[in-house]
Amino acid sequence: MIIRVHQRRGDVGPLLADDVFDTPLSYEEKLPADTVVAYWPGLDAYTAVGEPGSWTVLDWAEHINDPLFEYPFAVSPGQDRRSVFHLDVRLTPEDRSLTGQEWSEVAHRLARAADIEIPGDDQGYRWVAFQARPHHLSLIASLIRLDGTWQRQPPALPLHLAAEARRLESDLGLLTPGALTTTDRIAPLAEVTAPLANARRVVELHAQLLAGHPQAPLREAGHRLEWLARRLFDLQQDLTTTAAELRRPPAPPRATAPSLPTALPAARKGTRLPM
Repeated sequence: MIIRVHQRRGDVGPLLADDVFDTPLSYEEKLPADTVVAYWPGLDAYTAVGEPGSWTVLDWAEHINDPLFEYPFAVSPGQDRRSVFHLDVRLTPEDRSLTGQEWSEVAHRLARAADIEIPGDDQGYRWVAFQARPHHLSLIASLIRLDGTWQRQPPALPLHLAAEARRLESDLGLLTPGALTTTDRIAPLAEVTAPLANARRVVELHAQLLAGHPQAPLREAGHRLEWLARRLFDLQQDLTTTAAELRRPPAPPRATAPSLPTALPAARKGTRLPM
């Protein structure tokens, strides 16, 4: 499971219309109900207006963008108004297909890890998660709270998300990016890490170039490259740790006390000892 946090945006509309789904959508196009796997608790209050399955791209954008227009003075710690948070989750092609309930579990747990969904907080964020592509989830949120404030996310957000991703992989039986095995024992391991790091940087560069490509096959190729870069990074870390262990001098053998001679049994009275 690979989680990518994108740069914040100022409007949900273009994000939904151009980036979340395989093909661009018009603002009047309805989003299929089965692509919505999770959302903020307060969304149920809007069911009187219409079921979410009947909402268009514009409807979704307006509901999530509402706090931005309702509170014109809410700004981020960096004093900007880009309030749209976007992360996506991708599984490896070898992973099994998750059910709708499992994708919902993934979305809620990552939302809590990012402090987007806070249990018991009825003034939190508006957010929604779409499962619009195979093995892929997009989570979109407004970072302006319903009380008009801008709540900061965890300073170590990537670490929070990565830790939750590892727990999800364990709970759902998914592959871990660093789950590689090798039977080769190569002596100069330290010499391998530098070329491996260079290769990883090249793979990451091409993954970034393809991630936003308008053609779905090339975009998917970028996703595979990003997965490969993550595995190369984990392998590089394993090699570095192993090389450090091999350079560590062996512990000196533990000294043992000399064995004492066994005492002869005392001779009985009147018994001659052998000469």
